Amino acid sequence: MTAQRPQRPVLDGPAPILISPRDGARLTPIMKPETIYVSPLSLVEATVADASVGHLVTLINHDTLVATPPSIEPDRHLRLAMNDITEPQDGLVLPCETHVADLVEFALAWDRKAPLLIHCWAGISRSTAAAFISLCAINPEAPEALIARRLREASPTAYPNRLMVRLADEALSRRGRMIDAIERIGRGELASEAIPFSLAADVTADASR
Repeated sequence: MTAQRPQRPVLDGPAPILISPRDGARLTPIMKPETIYVSPLSLVEATVADASVGHLVTLINHDTLVATPPSIEPDRHLRLAMNDITEPQDGLVLPCETHVADLVEFALAWDRKAPLLIHCWAGISRSTAAAFISLCAINPEAPEALIARRLREASPTAYPNRLMVRLADEALSRRGRMIDAIERIGRGELASEAIPFSLAADVTADASR
């Protein structure tokens, strides 16, 4: 599949909340290094600073430039240029196998010495799919349904991009279990932008929940 350069951005679519520059509210954050954070683009800078993020994944259209924060090494910032779509559309970039392969490789290489932040435009679709995929990759023995449940508990607005999940299910040889797990948690609450949230890298650490 040949990717095309998009001509316009498409919005897409998080468990403690960090500081929000909009209202200054703070709930107790989790600062463990082995943590994955998810946020919208508008709160990347605040989340990086608040959580002392060491690795960053950007999933956004080709025309939106996201600079690597000064506190993060350039080789620890993965950029995946794609639009939040699940079917081909003229001028837009469909998520593909290469995107998923690069994401999985990056997640497996994460040393967990500092948190990993994953963001898209709204923190709802591409980024939540990437967080789910990353957790499935680094927890190969964990039930996909458990990981999906952790995602829903952390974010009522999460609506993972179904194409990304389908591609990852194939890449990780999960035989449809990733797809089924995401379908079971449903659409979630509608929102224009998610609140940042966190997920433990080891999803089995509190499997009794």
